[in-house]
Amino acid sequence: LGTLGSGNHFVEIDFVEEIYDDKAARVFGLAKDQIVILVHTGSRGFGHQVCDDYIRKMLQASQKYGIELPDKQLCCAPFDSPEGQEYFAAMNCAINYAFANRQVISHWVREAFVNALNISPKEAGVELVYELAHNIAKLETHTVNGKEMQVIVHRKGATRAFGPGHPQVPAAYREVGQPVLIPGDMGRYSYVLAGTKKAMQETFGSSCHGAGRRLSRRQAIKSAKGRAIHRELADRGIYAMAASRATMIEEIPEAYKDVSDVVEAVAGAGIGKMVVKLHPIGVIKG
Repeated sequence: LGTLGSGNHFVEIDFVEEIYDDKAARVFGLAKDQIVILVHTGSRGFGHQVCDDYIRKMLQASQKYGIELPDKQLCCAPFDSPEGQEYFAAMNCAINYAFANRQVISHWVREAFVNALNISPKEAGVELVYELAHNIAKLETHTVNGKEMQVIVHRKGATRAFGPGHPQVPAAYREVGQPVLIPGDMGRYSYVLAGTKKAMQETFGSSCHGAGRRLSRRQAIKSAKGRAIHRELADRGIYAMAASRATMIEEIPEAYKDVSDVVEAVAGAGIGKMVVKLHPIGVIKG
């Protein structure tokens, strides 16, 4: 517990650079120039082990239930089968572990601000805006072909984006829709959006959860050869730390699509409403 892990897992310090929706920003407790902390990490080795163990079990289950697979990594079992229920329980355990992991890190972030500024926790005012998981399957109620039914929604590289009025959106945010967090890369921006009713109709209440890679890790390493990535980021006013130089190179800003273009596409499609743009000033990579 309390670890980020490798890849694009991070703790990012931002400030609110631009507000697009004053009402939603107020509801979320976000204001111009406010400091905001983003934490992106998950269930670590525990979740990886759950995945590893159940891929083998699901391959056997797919054969058992006569399911034809276009790809072995799409192995599966009926939800109400013993294998399906066993995996669903194990996955939920991994989700709970991930929530605990982020809470531990968030507590340490709060402590760091209190100690660095020599103020009380109350004066620091570090309060949670929202926390959610992605790369999971959730049991939800949706309208399919005009009929309301319970379904399993698999969100891979996606995040939930429930719209205004939905009973599963916290009461404090229900008027504007749930916060949708879309981080960018170390050198550009991150965004907070709000879920929409159209997302409920078009994407089972889902949005992308990040910009997505433009370069593979191998291509990023080749592109960064001979460059001083720390210095390039410092020249842009961004202080970066990483567990290894390799991580910094793999996560160079140009390895990712421009998150502004991605967010504009999401907003243009009506499955998310732009609320604020966050500008990074410091980032810690696992």
